[in-house]
Amino acid sequence: MVRGAFQEKSYDLAAALRNIFRSKGLKNADVAELLGVSEVTVKRWLYGRGLTLNRLMELCHLADVTLGEIAEKGEGESCDLNRALTLNQERELSRNTLLSFLFFMIMNGWPPRDLHNDFDIPMEVIEGQLVKLERLALIDRLPGERVRSRIDRRVAWTREPMRRHFEQHMKWQFMDMDFGSVDSIYTYETIKLSAEGLAKIEKLLHKFRMDVQDLSDFDRKNSLLPKNWHGVLLAVRPLDMDKFKRLGF
Repeated sequence: MVRGAFQEKSYDLAAALRNIFRSKGLKNADVAELLGVSEVTVKRWLYGRGLTLNRLMELCHLADVTLGEIAEKGEGESCDLNRALTLNQERELSRNTLLSFLFFMIMNGWPPRDLHNDFDIPMEVIEGQLVKLERLALIDRLPGERVRSRIDRRVAWTREPMRRHFEQHMKWQFMDMDFGSVDSIYTYETIKLSAEGLAKIEKLLHKFRMDVQDLSDFDRKNSLLPKNWHGVLLAVRPLDMDKFKRLGF
């Protein structure tokens, strides 16, 4: 049982070690020479394969970090994650709402089984979607039915496929919202901005998005209360002032 738990965790620890070695300018060949093993063996270890506790401690010694410090890094860092999707990856996600929702769940730390628990999606259907995500190089399958995203969740959805997907499948969630309801959560401002001010607003929106993700992580790990799915939309647009102008006549 303990060994199985270590093997699951070793993938995260190895990823954190890769980042440390890279920051120190240590290549696989350097590590292999210092430990007296082959470069292929080091590469296997640094991807969590065949990594024993003793070898992990040796690697930590080379990296000049403690096992506790590397464990914290394995928990807290986004290791070796891509910051952008290929156009093909975006197209495939945009063609399949179930596939894209499952990917967003995984990217934000939720296990695939939640798709079954929350929406009664059969596990065999979910497994088929996981196979597709793995073939698209969007996720890694880990021991113990664990799954990890290969894409940093800070990715910006700036290209046409995913923007069109939002237009078709998510926009109505907000357009149908009853803004007059006491249960609605929103805030609104009417402001006059220069191009410089608008650029600063865009940066604030991105920062707020990161804050929302951090809050979601904390809530997922610490709150025992029941949870529901929510959409958070941040948007700025020029106002159509034609109707306002006609109020003066």
